[in-house]
Amino acid sequence: MAQGTFHIITFGCQMNVNDSFWLARSLQRRGFVESPLEKAEVVILNTCSVRDKPEQKVYAALGRIKYETRRVPGSFAVVAGCVAQQIGAGFFERFPQVRLVVGGDGLAMAPDAIERLHGDPSLRLNLTDFSEIYPERDPALPAQGEGEIPPVAFVNIMQGCDNFCTYCIVPFTRGRQKSRDAGAILDECRALIDNGAKEITLLGQNVNSYGLDKHASGDTSFARLLRKVSELPGLARLRFVTPHPKDLSPEVIAMFGEVPNLCPRLHLPLQAGSDRVLARMNRKYDMARYMTLVEGLRAARPDIALSTDLIVGFPGETEEQFQETLDAVRAVNFMSSFSFCYSDRPGTAASRHRRIFPPTGSRPAWAVKRIFCLKGQAANRTAKMPPLKAGKDATRGATPSTSPCLPESAKPASLCPSLL
Repeated sequence: MAQGTFHIITFGCQMNVNDSFWLARSLQRRGFVESPLEKAEVVILNTCSVRDKPEQKVYAALGRIKYETRRVPGSFAVVAGCVAQQIGAGFFERFPQVRLVVGGDGLAMAPDAIERLHGDPSLRLNLTDFSEIYPERDPALPAQGEGEIPPVAFVNIMQGCDNFCTYCIVPFTRGRQKSRDAGAILDECRALIDNGAKEITLLGQNVNSYGLDKHASGDTSFARLLRKVSELPGLARLRFVTPHPKDLSPEVIAMFGEVPNLCPRLHLPLQAGSDRVLARMNRKYDMARYMTLVEGLRAARPDIALSTDLIVGFPGETEEQFQETLDAVRAVNFMSSFSFCYSDRPGTAASRHRRIFPPTGSRPAWAVKRIFCLKGQAANRTAKMPPLKAGKDATRGATPSTSPCLPESAKPASLCPSLL
């Protein structure tokens, strides 16, 4: 019997997309029915606070939700993800329609909490405590033959981060790194394959740091886990995101040439091409180390396609230091990049650093110009893999948080016309 209707809006990373997909399946198993926003009794915002703009989108979205659901009796909102962890119970004061706030470690308890809230309009719940271990959850998969899983599936293998890059809020919103039990990961992968998945992407804030934290069980490294997953019968393609350059091991690099179903495609965040800027970012590698990784990857798999993340205007960055980033982009010849203007995140070390331009107002000409040049540097590199069968879109309406930081009117028309 149907319990109620729900609608999920997702901001941010692929882990959030995967969490939303799991939450939808879990609620459906409890009798809830997915519906359009204007008919939903429960509206869930799965949020991101890596940059300021997605956070502001959450506040705007809550106002829109209140308006769109005004004719739905007893409707309420749930805020999940990184902004939920950051703001916590503060949502209850500012937005009366919010009745559940749930952080990353509390997500496993969210379906039960939503069920309780749907039955008791007087309740409000705050699930933002961090867990000491990886919080396992019911995979919420259909029984074999009773439902369809898209051909592209995602599996979380760890949560949180121990690196504390000076610009990054993830350790404060996702907590310290916790590796998931290898047996549970393999069981979930097998179940997904049995239900129709052909490709699996392993997910983590620093996915190749798996097994390096104090919570890790046994002696399973990321390389060993990757190989075990690749050997599962029926798996046509395997990917992972997002690796950290400092933990990319020779064993993993070699696997790109040894494992047939490991996709020759890797997102390897650079962030900056200047050693001084990388040191201020606390990235724990320099350009020599990064280029060694690139050379090793291309030696193992010559047709590998590399993409990256880049931050423009990091506090203290000079024109000369940014020129080093341009040089690095040309040297690596990335297939694509996600380039961002730096924005402060509360509590991070970089928010206290000296900046070469103020946090508000116009950017200097070189910062406006260079971000679009960086995007235009990426060359089209093609890595060959057999196509998968068409199926449902696994992102389920996710809203990526990778929009350029400048409004349309500020984009110089002469730069990178293919991106404008």
